[in-house]
Amino acid sequence: MSELIQYNCPCCGGAVEFNSTAQKMKCPYCDTEFEIETLKKYDEELKQEKQKEDQMQWQEDAGSQWGEEETSKMRVYHCESCGGEIIADENQAATKCPYCDNPVVMKGQFQGDLRPDYVIPFKLDKAAAKERFKSHLNGKPLLPKVFRSENHIDEIKGIYVPFWLFDADAEADIRYKGTTVRTWSDSDYNYTQTSYYSILRGGRIGFERVPVDGSSKMEDDLMESLEPYDFKDAVPFKDPYLAGYVAERYDVEADECKKRAKKRAKASIKRELRDTVKGYSIVKPVSDNVKIQKASQKYALYPVWILNTTWRDQKYVFAMNGQTGKMVGDLPADKQAFWKYVLSRGAAIGEVWCIQRTGDRSHTLCTDVADGSDIRKGEKT
Repeated sequence: MSELIQYNCPCCGGAVEFNSTAQKMKCPYCDTEFEIETLKKYDEELKQEKQKEDQMQWQEDAGSQWGEEETSKMRVYHCESCGGEIIADENQAATKCPYCDNPVVMKGQFQGDLRPDYVIPFKLDKAAAKERFKSHLNGKPLLPKVFRSENHIDEIKGIYVPFWLFDADAEADIRYKGTTVRTWSDSDYNYTQTSYYSILRGGRIGFERVPVDGSSKMEDDLMESLEPYDFKDAVPFKDPYLAGYVAERYDVEADECKKRAKKRAKASIKRELRDTVKGYSIVKPVSDNVKIQKASQKYALYPVWILNTTWRDQKYVFAMNGQTGKMVGDLPADKQAFWKYVLSRGAAIGEVWCIQRTGDRSHTLCTDVADGSDIRKGEKT
């Protein structure tokens, strides 16, 4: 059977969990706070004492055998507080006991190459997540009015999501075709001058800690929408930070995530270079050559609050950055309100998705060469 890590309060014996407000381990029963190293030392002393005690082990023969396919993705853990057995997904690294609600960390899930390099501890608690969700619903003119009253939160949980963090240098050479149009008139004719340009842009950008989530259960677009995270709060990984939260280990390998990181880096440098092309009526890309070099990676856990809600038998998932409080998620739209909004403003509504560039090392080379122009003359009517 796999081993659970549970930290007990030296004062009252209750299960201790990481407190996002105090940034320390705190007992929810007697409110005593502990430094992580102090609590780990106390826990080691307790383990040494337990090893000296005789323990009775029970063996049950009832029930049929699990199939190999069924058990290959399951783990069974023993709660040290109440003795209950917990069956969990193979990728789950922290949870709460369903019998006594004590927070536990599944030690076996972070052995060997699965151990994260960093963790950003939760800074916002469950109450803050609920308040941010309410605020997220405000100022949405297309949101059905009854959604606020009829919608209810089915589940809210704090999850440490596994992320691969990539460092890389991107170098690009991009060629564009630019066009300018100038018009003027005299007493007899209207003139249109169209000029054509060959535009070359080249540059280098250094990217640091480009995050790509390593969990197949999390939607990549949803996780990217929660960015940015402030890596200044990251600390070397220690398992006590997981107490009281759900934690997932990665099930998408780094090599697979590299593809998305490269895609983000390429899109970012292309956008940066395109933003330097100004003063043209029309700009079209002709060719590009983007190279990703000096790539490296780290493994980290980032804090996310997940809120599952139900409205009119439909599920809605919202996510909040557990460090900054940024809330994202899909909302239903009132069709009547939508068309009223469009007609009143006379404009189409769209969405712009942005990928944030990380890193600040950049260099750009700009060249614009005129290819020629033509002037068209038309008689005035």
